[in-house]
Amino acid sequence: MTLEIELKFPLPDSEAVLEFLASQNSHPHIPVQQKDLYFNHPVRNFAETDEALRIRVIDDQSYITYKGPVLGKQTKTRREIELPVGNPADESEGMSTILELLDFKKVRSVEKTRTVYHFEWESFSMEICLDEVKGLGKFLEIETIAEEKYREEAQNAILHLAGHLNLGQQERRSYLRMLLEKDNL
Repeated sequence: MTLEIELKFPLPDSEAVLEFLASQNSHPHIPVQQKDLYFNHPVRNFAETDEALRIRVIDDQSYITYKGPVLGKQTKTRREIELPVGNPADESEGMSTILELLDFKKVRSVEKTRTVYHFEWESFSMEICLDEVKGLGKFLEIETIAEEKYREEAQNAILHLAGHLNLGQQERRSYLRMLLEKDNL
């Protein structure tokens, strides 16, 4: 089983991170606008099970994503399944309608601008995302994908990278959870 392993941090100042990324010869991808629409299951509460189901729109492409329960205590490690849906104007709206007809409930949308960097660190392909989340501010996510048998090594690599960057206290809540708390929901 393939796992997504990540850490997220508030990022008041990105200068040191950008210097590090330059030292790794990592160049930014073009920033993209992401709009995520989250749904809750009709029978079980995803807030309690720590799962997520979303439709994500990026430019002219839509994806449906399921995120399983968090498996790690030091990092946010979970199974993630993401499938393309198609053109956002048509297919994402149709997928949303299907989910609602099946009694899934819309929870909230999350909008952000994301700039992605890739590089190698301790034998793992790392992705650093600089996110500006509407209503929350700036964050940094460190992510890698690893098979279950390499889970511990991947977690250690991410933790070492976070320490190397002096990122401080990680933020374990999702952007969705932070926005819901801000909305007092």
